[in-house]
Amino acid sequence: MTFMVMDGTEPLSNQCVFRNDSLGIWLYHVNCFDFMDRLIRIYPEGKFDMIFCDPPYFLSNGGITCHGGKMVVVDKGDWDRSSGPEINHEFNKSWLSRCKALLKENATIWVSGTHHVIYSVGFAMQQLGMKILNDITWEKPNPPPNLSCRYFTHSTETIIWAAKNSKSRHTFNYEKMRAINGNKQMKTVWRIPAPSAEEKIFGKHPTQKPIALLERIIIASTNEGDLIFDPFAGSSTTGVAAIRTGRRFVGVEIEPEFINLSIRRLKIAIEQQQPQLLTY
Repeated sequence: MTFMVMDGTEPLSNQCVFRNDSLGIWLYHVNCFDFMDRLIRIYPEGKFDMIFCDPPYFLSNGGITCHGGKMVVVDKGDWDRSSGPEINHEFNKSWLSRCKALLKENATIWVSGTHHVIYSVGFAMQQLGMKILNDITWEKPNPPPNLSCRYFTHSTETIIWAAKNSKSRHTFNYEKMRAINGNKQMKTVWRIPAPSAEEKIFGKHPTQKPIALLERIIIASTNEGDLIFDPFAGSSTTGVAAIRTGRRFVGVEIEPEFINLSIRRLKIAIEQQQPQLLTY
């Protein structure tokens, strides 16, 4: 199978910077809004079995945090700066509406975020007629301390799991989740460490997620061979997890720095998983 995007204009395959057709892995260096708009024209009934989004959190506001025992400014880049709550919400609603259109009828979407963005995301989902299935609390065992001593230590992120609409018959691999949870029903609080040093050997993304978190999400809500989309691919943790769990992946990233990081990570993941299928 190939993932060739043709809609009468320049083929998006020209922006495909990494591909492995044997495993079904494609990474595009392109604006995600343009990419999704073109896909919607080609696949009006939807294309993806699952979407994972780690959108901008809008928290690069000059605040401080602790990193490596030192006080550093919270400034992840221009892409993470807030434009005010109204404009931020319109941005969230805009990309979410496109994601909804690209979901197959029974597909689901997962969106992660801190309090800076997640409430807007949940409200936008309701405005768009999506069905919120769960809100997962991802607890980080060793969060950086709160240096101002004026707040509780920020130690969690929220991940909203939602279906395309109220009629969707979503996939939930209940027995697999129960098995990895000691044969007990899995709750909505997940205690998973932040990305290890090994996951950052090629560099790191400022909001990089642990592979274990994405693997759990993918195993819970998809089947082997399903097609997963990440419009804010970053360092392509979603793609790495897809490779490791036998799913296909389409990722989009606009920042050249993170494109290069993604390519390195995807290559090594393929090499470790199925070296006999290397095609790059």
